[in-house]
Amino acid sequence: MDNSVRTLEGADLVLLKEAQRAYETLRGEIGQVIIGQDETIRLVIAAILSRGHTLVIGVPGLAKTLLVKTLSQVLGWSFRRIQFTPDMMPADIIGIELLQEDPATGQRRMEFMPGPVFAQLLLADEINRTPPKTQAALLEAMQEYTVTSMGKAHRLEEPFIVFATQNPIEQAGTYPLPEAQLDRFMFSLWMDYPTAAEEEEIALTTTEQAPRALQQVLDLKQVIELQQLVRRMPVSRHVVTYAVSLARATRPDAVDASQRTKQYVTWGAGPRASQYLLLGAKALAVLDGQPTVSSQHVREVAPLVLRHRIMPNYHATGEGITAAQLVQSIIDETAEPVYA
Repeated sequence: MDNSVRTLEGADLVLLKEAQRAYETLRGEIGQVIIGQDETIRLVIAAILSRGHTLVIGVPGLAKTLLVKTLSQVLGWSFRRIQFTPDMMPADIIGIELLQEDPATGQRRMEFMPGPVFAQLLLADEINRTPPKTQAALLEAMQEYTVTSMGKAHRLEEPFIVFATQNPIEQAGTYPLPEAQLDRFMFSLWMDYPTAAEEEEIALTTTEQAPRALQQVLDLKQVIELQQLVRRMPVSRHVVTYAVSLARATRPDAVDASQRTKQYVTWGAGPRASQYLLLGAKALAVLDGQPTVSSQHVREVAPLVLRHRIMPNYHATGEGITAAQLVQSIIDETAEPVYA
């Protein structure tokens, strides 16, 4: 087994330096609007470079919507927001076929009218407030980058990335996201309250002046180049084995599962988790200016990738043990591979 560490070379090293400069510029421009939340900003940029859909969870008023809208402005991407409600139908998302008359010929034919899903950056606001049938309208779009209406597939403009928000407090009138839907999200981010100093700055800047006009930092060609660089980031077999070990440690029927996993987990993460652990780690390595991916990068993204992919059982629920706590214990107990 080849456990040697490979690194970027040649032109990719130059691009890596450009990626770091672009990241600092992006972070600075976003920071003009979003005060604090530095780690969240870092992770949403990593999601963009990974082309990974992201679930953002936080109480109202933490600027979840503003963060995604700001991100679209500094990237210059087309942006649409869908406010999910209990009465929303799939056609409200993907679009609808309408009977149209040709003014020149008078002939009538069905034409597809695109819905709000046709945007490069889509904000699915409070996604858990709409029934599973409507939530499922995003499944094909998030995986295949197409939507199907009346048997005809319509291609979405790429890059296409979904950010969905959830409010962890209000559960009345909400619908849990199906596991198939949750698995489409690369990251599950939790936004926390700002510090006292940050909250003072937020209160001051938002009440004394008009919002600052944001500048586009990167064009689409530059973003695509950085996304391709993330894919080319070299990963040693050691890091791959470690990432797969973390994903497999969440499965209660796995031979190497811990006693805690067997006791408290009903269902663990699938193979997509291993892929996202590596892809997210690659993106963080690029943002850090590192020419190779380390196990530390995998550990950093592991909570974001795994906590929405495991299902605690009734023992865990009864004892107040959360998925996040179970994932942290798995990370703590799973050692990196050793070699004779």
